[in-house]
Amino acid sequence: MSGITALTNDRSVPAGRLSNRTLLTFAALAGPGFFASASAQMLTRDGFDLRVHPISQLSTGDLGWIQIATFVLTGLGVIAFAVAHHRLVRVGVGRRLVPIFVAIFGVGLIVSGLFVMDPQNGFPVGTPDGPVPAMSWHSIVHAAAAAVAFTAMAAACVVLVVRAIRCREVAAAIGNGLVGVFLLLPMSPNHASLQIAFTGVVAFTWTTIHALKLRRTT
Repeated sequence: MSGITALTNDRSVPAGRLSNRTLLTFAALAGPGFFASASAQMLTRDGFDLRVHPISQLSTGDLGWIQIATFVLTGLGVIAFAVAHHRLVRVGVGRRLVPIFVAIFGVGLIVSGLFVMDPQNGFPVGTPDGPVPAMSWHSIVHAAAAAVAFTAMAAACVVLVVRAIRCREVAAAIGNGLVGVFLLLPMSPNHASLQIAFTGVVAFTWTTIHALKLRRTT
């Protein structure tokens, strides 16, 4: 897609800093790693039902540290993509804004991992059925960070749509536009946990594809 191409002749990396290829490899693995970890937990943790419980609820309970670490590592992978994009894409629309928005997405994932949501709806096992009477402060931070993160990713897509239009790349404009629209869809009250999971799939697939495309140009 337009905008995810190295457009600079200066690709040198100072000693002591990770190479662009290393950053982009980490970025490309972030999304698949997230869903490999989450899927393994969903299949092995008693009482978890994706139709009822959002993936973020895996961060609760004695084994919650696994999902917390998954969020943090995935966020770092997204930030790695932002750094590589900043280094390599040096001209054209979005050269500054795209890495900023992507970095916000990554930071949002990290914050979402560190500030966990409340146990509810019978998970972890032993938790009363139904939602909590009132959200805790850390659950509010979690929800706000996630909202900011996916909004920032949608904003990156909008910028890339503008870039693609200016470059007359129709497929790139349509692809980024569809992803941006999907990320901004309002949550369904009856299927929120499933929608959140699919939103993550879309966002992380976007990151992986773009990281691999940019890596091929280095």
